[in-house]
Order: sequence, then C-alpha cells, then structure tokens
Amino acid sequence: MNDDMPEYGAASLPMIPSNSESPKLLPDSTKDGHASITSSVTNLSNTILGAGALAFPSAFAAMGMLPGSLSCAFSGATAMFGLYLLSRCATIVGTQPGHEGRKASFNEIARLTFGKGWAIRAFDLAIAIKCFGVSVSYLIICKTLLPQVCNTIANIFHHPLAQDSILLASHFWLIVWMVIITPLSFMRTLDSLRFTSQIALLTVIYLLVVVVGWYFVKGVSPERGQVVPFRWDKNTLSSFPVQVFAYTCSQNLFPIYNELKNKSQKKMNTVIVVSIGSAICIGIIGYLTFGSKVSSNIIAMYPATTLFVAIGRLGIVMLVGLSYPLQLLPCRASLHHLTHGLFKQQDHSAGGPDDSMIQANDDDDSDGEEDPLVPSENASLHPRHEPLSMQFLALTLGILISGFLIAYNVHELNIVLSFVGSTGSTIISFILPGFFYFFLFRQEPGNTKWYALALGIYGMFVMLFCLFFNIINLVK
Repeated sequence: MNDDMPEYGAASLPMIPSNSESPKLLPDSTKDGHASITSSVTNLSNTILGAGALAFPSAFAAMGMLPGSLSCAFSGATAMFGLYLLSRCATIVGTQPGHEGRKASFNEIARLTFGKGWAIRAFDLAIAIKCFGVSVSYLIICKTLLPQVCNTIANIFHHPLAQDSILLASHFWLIVWMVIITPLSFMRTLDSLRFTSQIALLTVIYLLVVVVGWYFVKGVSPERGQVVPFRWDKNTLSSFPVQVFAYTCSQNLFPIYNELKNKSQKKMNTVIVVSIGSAICIGIIGYLTFGSKVSSNIIAMYPATTLFVAIGRLGIVMLVGLSYPLQLLPCRASLHHLTHGLFKQQDHSAGGPDDSMIQANDDDDSDGEEDPLVPSENASLHPRHEPLSMQFLALTLGILISGFLIAYNVHELNIVLSFVGSTGSTIISFILPGFFYFFLFRQEPGNTKWYALALGIYGMFVMLFCLFFNIINLVK
C-alpha cells in the first residue's frame, strides 16, 4: 500500500455503520439509485443460479449427504461473507472531499486500498477474463441444448425432425440467440435488465418445481444410485471447486449496490441471503432423487419424453442465455478501466467536442480516477463524467463478436473455464473482498477485519488448490 495513501477505517469514516447496525449506508441522497430490492434480488439470483446451480446435486453425490450439505453451506457462507464485505467497502466510495459522485466498483475500491498502479489493472483484467469466459460458456450451452429441446418437442407432438433440419443445427441457434441478446447487451445498467432477469428467474422457479415436485409427487428415480451420509473417492475433491465457482456473483455486487434505492446493509444482506440460499435446495432434492447416479446437469436426468421436462430444458436455455448480459456488463466495465486511456488519446487526436473536457481533467485522471463508461444520474453536477460513446460501442461489439466467434468454433471450454474459474472467481469472491476490507477497515474495533483477512488467505489457498487440481487433471 502506498505510503502517501490516507488512512481509512471506521475511525476516519464515521458514516460507515458498525456491524451491529443497518442504517442507511449512504446518507447523501444523490447517491441513491432507483432499483428496487426485488430487482436487485432478481439480478443477483440470476447471476448465481446459472449453469452452476445445475451441478450442485453432483457435488452431493461426490461427497455424500452430510459432507455435501456442510460443504455447500460453507461455500455459500464464505461467498455471502465476501459479498457482505464488498457491500461494506462500497460505503467508502465518494466519502472523501472532492470525490463525491463516484460509483462503487472493484477499480475504485482497489485504488482506495492499494493506490494507483499495476494492481488495479491486474484486478480488472482478472474480472474481465472471468466474466468473458463464463459468457462464452453460456453461448455454448445455448447452442447445445436448443437443438435437443426442438427434437424433444417435435417427438412429443409426433412430428419428428429430419436429421438435416436447420432446427437441429447448433450454429443456427447460436446465431438466433445472438440476435436476441445483442440488444440486451447494450443496456447500460443492471436495473435495465430486471425484466429479462425476472423472466430468467421464472425458469429457476420452474426448475425448482421440476426438481422438488418430481421428488414429492413421483418419488425417487427407479434407477437411483446410493444415497450415503459420507463418501470419499477420486471425485470428492473435484466437486469442491464446482461449489466455490457456482456461487460467484461478486462481479455484479457493485452495480447492484449503485442502483439500489434507499441503500441499507439490511437490504444488501437480504439480496445476498435470498440469492445464495436457493441453490442448496436444488442440490439436496436432486441428490435425494437420483442418488450417486446424478449427473452434472440435473435437468438432463429427467425423462425427455414429457412436455413438462422439455419446458424445463427450454427454461434452462432461457436462464443461461438471458444471464449473458449480466456477465457482459462487468466485463465491459473492467475493460473500460483498462482501455480508457487509449480512447482518450483518440479523442485528443480527433480534437472532438470532448477534447477540452478531457484535457481539463488530465490532472484528475492522473490521480487514479477512471472516467465512467456510462453517465451517472447526477452527471449534470459532474460534467467530466460524460461517457465516451465510441468506447461503449467498441467494447460491447468487441465482446459480442469475439464471444460469438469462440462459441461458433468451440464446443468444449471445460479446461479453459476451469483455469479461469480457479483464478478469476477466487480473486473476486474471496481474495479481494478479504484484503479490501482488512485494509480499509483496519481501525474498526471488533474481529470482522480479522475474519476478512482470513477470508483473503483462504481464497489464496483455494486458488492454489484448484490450480493444482486442474493441472493434475490436465496431465492425466
């Protein structure tokens, strides 16, 4: 941490609430957003309950009921604690004189914690790579499942499709889905995506109905494997990274915080708890239904001969596909922080209308401030916060096109995503929240700062363990 950085902590920031309180986090009304608690829960739940939730039952199968429950609960608790720490860190942003109006982000909090330098860029790069990799995996899932859904529905209605039918072509459905999500990808805020997130979240509810309803109405599967309290074999350790990465949603915590209306720690805790608690239900019931034979995609275990299940599979496509913009937004924001200087240079050479504005604020930028990609609601009070529209368009199109090309030509991203998840997910879920809070609140009384430090150290061990495990699997 730079020596010239000021000391932060509860003693120097009296407006930060203590752990036992949940008052309004930011008394300045200009920093309140317009998103409701329902919208925030929807977006964060949609981020968590993506493809990762489908694999939770397999974690129980690999560990057994008791260790699986404890492990999933522990992974959820550490993720919840990391999100809580980030929401507390967000209260510091904009509290310094002259820094009013700034929005909370990993980049801004990293600047407050470590000062300007390479660390901020490294964090943004990790977030961008992680979110981009996950978004590409969503596209691959969509192009893989949609032909299966079409084939199942056609057979149910006794109109089988020809083998060369375009409806069975994965590339066709990839193009169709890109047409659907491209307009959504140009939305500037998470709250703008609340309606698509609500549609996607309905599919989660439907998935819960399928999983829970099937178990209580039709009982366990006739081909169910063993349901044991404890299990230890070669697959036990491999299930732990799945649980860790399934809960990753920290990349959208700050946008949700910025947009939340009447911010309070209680509301943020509600968003976090409701979002994470849902996934464990799918894991337990799925394991009870299929036992040790459950696969990494729970919805694929149910008979594909019924319209009830076919709709469930289509719902998974909707869930994953409509989650794509939720990964693109933080990816775009991180790339903005990494490339904003390049676009400023282009504006200087072009001598456009924003040239004088940028020139006048070069000194501010040298202090570590990043120009926001989209305007804040109080942009009129801070004219230097006007966006560079060319950068917004270029970054969005770049992410869309590159993601499409990769998804078009690649069918499996397991190896790449395993390494990306091992680094990116652990960094933004455990390492950064822990160290951010420890440094920013080190003067705060109580033990929370030490728990935060422990979380950061735990994240480093998890990252090393997962990387080692991935390398072993790659060698095999």
